[in-house]
Amino acid sequence: MHEALPYIVVIQLVLTLVLAVLLFGLARQVGILHERVAPMGAMTSDHGPSIGDSAPVVVATTLGGERVEVGGARPTARASLLLFVSPTCPVCKKLLPIARSFADAERIAVTLIGDGDLAEQRAMVQRFGLEGIPYVHAPEVGITYQVGKLPYAVLIDRHGVIRAKGLVNSREHLESLLVAEESGFGTIQDYLAARQLGAGGSAELATPNPASAAQLPRQPTEISQP
Repeated sequence: MHEALPYIVVIQLVLTLVLAVLLFGLARQVGILHERVAPMGAMTSDHGPSIGDSAPVVVATTLGGERVEVGGARPTARASLLLFVSPTCPVCKKLLPIARSFADAERIAVTLIGDGDLAEQRAMVQRFGLEGIPYVHAPEVGITYQVGKLPYAVLIDRHGVIRAKGLVNSREHLESLLVAEESGFGTIQDYLAARQLGAGGSAELATPNPASAAQLPRQPTEISQP
């Protein structure tokens, strides 16, 4: 037994080294895959008003009883984000604190669009501290914009033009809408397609908004439909 002990130690050492090499190789492949796979941003929909169209204006009422215009041009310099949510949507509840942080940072004017039971919507507003954000209870807004799945977001610039839209389920998806508007591309998918076309040498990558080209993401974020 004592004579075999040195051989056992050597075998264990060799196995440990082999496992270390395999682990290093696996970590390297994961890193390469992470760099090569460019996840998409918010998934767009072909339904409803298109990107580049004037946003339909719908007169609606907030939960507080205030009449507001949803869509259209805004007197401020900020763009507006319509976020369609529901108290029965788990993913929507995950996005609400993110939407609140966007509104608190004054990056964008956020309007929440809800449907369903009024008591549940008021309870959701109270739970997530959304009192300072306009919350519109208006099914007609969703019908006008032809929103079929939640959570859904529409980005409208200060001139009342739709700049980006799509299904969202994370901060990255909401950020992708802002980047799409700032860069001049309607969607992250358009940006990726243009970048791949430029990389292939068949055409130059032309950025619709050169002044904001530096704001494009190096690695767009992931998407998974809710």
